[in-house]
Amino acid sequence: MTVDASRRAFLRGRFKPQQQEHISAAVPLRPPWALPDTDFCNACVRCEACLEACPEHILVAGDGGFPEIDFQQGECTFCQQCVAVCPQPAFLDPQQHAPWQQIAHISEQCLTGQNIVCQSCRDQCEPSAIRMRLRIGQVPVPEIDAQQCTGCGACVATCPTAAIAIHPQPTPSAQPAS
Repeated sequence: MTVDASRRAFLRGRFKPQQQEHISAAVPLRPPWALPDTDFCNACVRCEACLEACPEHILVAGDGGFPEIDFQQGECTFCQQCVAVCPQPAFLDPQQHAPWQQIAHISEQCLTGQNIVCQSCRDQCEPSAIRMRLRIGQVPVPEIDAQQCTGCGACVATCPTAAIAIHPQPTPSAQPAS
């Protein structure tokens, strides 16, 4: 008997909405401290040293063999192993730069939008960047504190509806004026 992995993932609640797959496919998330995407891809020789060095096993060979983050495998601990083993100048200096400007975003797929109690994302968030906002007559809703979120992805795999994704943090100039 063969196992249908996609059916099993669906039944376990690990399906991904089509929209989320489209977004992640357009702009792959590179390892922390990676140069901007074009520069990173020009410098990377696809030796897979970073994939093998990652203790969390979240680095995978993406399109063209370039390393990408897969938060369904776990979270980034920012251990810097990927930077240390890279034979090419594909990374910024971790002592001089932040790992990345990424934060978690919670989509409308969140169970709380259907008035179902869930706080699995908050329970996994070590920097306490996810807080539950109380609402009268409804279940609490998770909110991301952009100042606290490191973009580590600990909340991604634990979400039963795949409602959380890591995206670039909006810059102040990109936000609408209030």
